[in-house]
Amino acid sequence: MLFTDKGVEQLRTALREYTASGIADRLGEVATAAVSRNDFRAALRATADRDPLATLIRLFVCGQTESTAAVEAALAPLPLADALAAGLVVPDGDGLRQGLDLEAYGDSWWVLADLPATAHPGVPLAPDHVLGVGGASTTLAGATIRRPVGSALDLGTGCGVQALHLAQHATTVTATDVSERALSFAATNAALNDLSWELLRGDMVAPVAGRRFDLVVSNPPFVVGPGTATHAYRDSGRAGDGISAELAAAAPGLLTEGGTMQYLANWAHVAGEEWGDRVAGWVAGTGLSAWVIQREVADPVSYVDLWLTDAGEPHDPARRAAWLDWFDAHKIEAVGFGLITLRRAGADDPVVRVEDLRQQVAGPLGAQVAAWFDRQDFLRVRDAAAILAGRYRAADGLQLRQEATMGPEGWAVDRQVLAMPQGLRWSEEVDPLVLALVGGCDGQVPLRDQIAVLAVAHEVAEQDLAEAAVPIVAHLVERGVLLPEG
Repeated sequence: MLFTDKGVEQLRTALREYTASGIADRLGEVATAAVSRNDFRAALRATADRDPLATLIRLFVCGQTESTAAVEAALAPLPLADALAAGLVVPDGDGLRQGLDLEAYGDSWWVLADLPATAHPGVPLAPDHVLGVGGASTTLAGATIRRPVGSALDLGTGCGVQALHLAQHATTVTATDVSERALSFAATNAALNDLSWELLRGDMVAPVAGRRFDLVVSNPPFVVGPGTATHAYRDSGRAGDGISAELAAAAPGLLTEGGTMQYLANWAHVAGEEWGDRVAGWVAGTGLSAWVIQREVADPVSYVDLWLTDAGEPHDPARRAAWLDWFDAHKIEAVGFGLITLRRAGADDPVVRVEDLRQQVAGPLGAQVAAWFDRQDFLRVRDAAAILAGRYRAADGLQLRQEATMGPEGWAVDRQVLAMPQGLRWSEEVDPLVLALVGGCDGQVPLRDQIAVLAVAHEVAEQDLAEAAVPIVAHLVERGVLLPEG
């Protein structure tokens, strides 16, 4: 740890008012909103009196240099010598500035990590740099299924952001990382937040070989490249998207029956191949159900520039060119980013879905992922007869959107789309018959009876309509457009 047990307790005492709500209350709405845009002018005016909370905000939110006396008073009862020894603050001229990133995360947590590249423009990050709370970590946190579990594992924990969340709904939390510095931060953050985790050093799954968990999460070093490892937080040492494929292959041996694994991944879009087929191939033969959703796609130039900039590396045309040449040599036309969720469900015929989900999702993605697997559980145990016997209702707020063209006889409908304004916000183009079927789904009448009425109205054979309707209804249930009643 960065501090002794006593030092952690003293720091926790010093931070008792340094919470997200405490900071927001002190700054007010206008200054808080400005801080989110890296505009600290209003925040500095609101903290001009330099009381302990004001000094902490100026130090760790606004990145200011403050007087030694003010910093010592703000960190009390933690001795200033201990704060300096741990690198929490560092000398800067006649005063002190932050040496580490200290974030009030949520309303009850604190997260210590290394300072981001933006804190020292032009200075590249150290090879063992430990990230704090960032876009990827919050994405995974929001996408994780938050249901009570017995055992949880965080692979590549970094400073422990995912472990913090897991501790709220898991009886035990184990976390691994290849970096000794990362584990030091994770141990400090666990103690600072009065939590206890099993922390193991090693490369990804190696420290937990032979063990199984109810929930596994990972924000791994997923960057796609030639396998050169310069920064532990982003580079796995595996070429291409090897780390993402490796995690899928390891999942069967990590999960208990009914267990779930969720991780962020990057994957290559290779010329002449369907990206979805490549990623689905990682899961083939594992016996696991999978839902892979692609959230973003970047071209090679943008991708390489993003990661070189992310680490604050100096402009190096040769390195940039070499990385892009590697992409060209391997026919990589783009790189996708998304979430992979794997479930050990004991199914003889596991469901594997790989699809784009670029639209904005309403609410936490984790709740939507959980509901998707619930619907898969519903469908897995029902044959055609059972689906026809079921009663279904349309999703709340389901909308019908039409496109029409004006002709000699008035408007002619060209296209009809069912749209979900909530949840995953899927949209589905449907024909008039499917539209009539969905319109009749009020949860009161079995699907078979609806089909009988529609068959008469549209003058088609009931059996033929039933056979055609079953896979359509199953698809609409999977998407959440139709929901089983009862």
